[in-house]
Amino acid sequence: MENLKYAIEGILFAAGESVKTAKLAVVLDKTVDEVTEAVEELRAEYDRDKRGFTIIEISDGYQISSRPDYYKYIREILGEQRNQPLSNAAMEALAIIAYKQPVTRGMIEKVRGVNSDGCVSRLYERGLIEEAGRLDAPGRPVLYKTTDTFLRCFGLRTPRDLPPIDFKNTMPELADTGEQLAIVDDVIEETPEEN
Repeated sequence: MENLKYAIEGILFAAGESVKTAKLAVVLDKTVDEVTEAVEELRAEYDRDKRGFTIIEISDGYQISSRPDYYKYIREILGEQRNQPLSNAAMEALAIIAYKQPVTRGMIEKVRGVNSDGCVSRLYERGLIEEAGRLDAPGRPVLYKTTDTFLRCFGLRTPRDLPPIDFKNTMPELADTGEQLAIVDDVIEETPEEN
């Protein structure tokens, strides 16, 4: 195909969400490497020309996204309603889901120590989390995981791109006791520090 990169551009623009690289390759009758190379050429063009959009990588796929440099202008046009921050409680629940996924509400509540129904519902409504099946346990509770929307909002390609958490430095009061926090199974437990 002579204009492969522009065909990809049209598909990504029309899709409005992430499109898997493998799917692009099949539809365009190209290899994954050819698609990846064409996307990189488009990115280079967009960067060189300081275009209003860029292509981001999400979950083994690509999506056209507004360039962060122009966000303040976009926000003025679209209004502040799109910029409602999450509460601290919702951020806590989201962090637990992101790092431990898939998890149930009960697992989230064990870590947070409080009821998390409202937080989980808000995260679900905003499209930051989604159902990931059911746990094979009594009551078959729903499992939750993060979505591509979460990845896009936090500038991540996959959940593996999350930064590691150093619990010893985030909770310095434990450093004096020779203990640190570690996530074990579905709860945070105190564990003795090895010498």
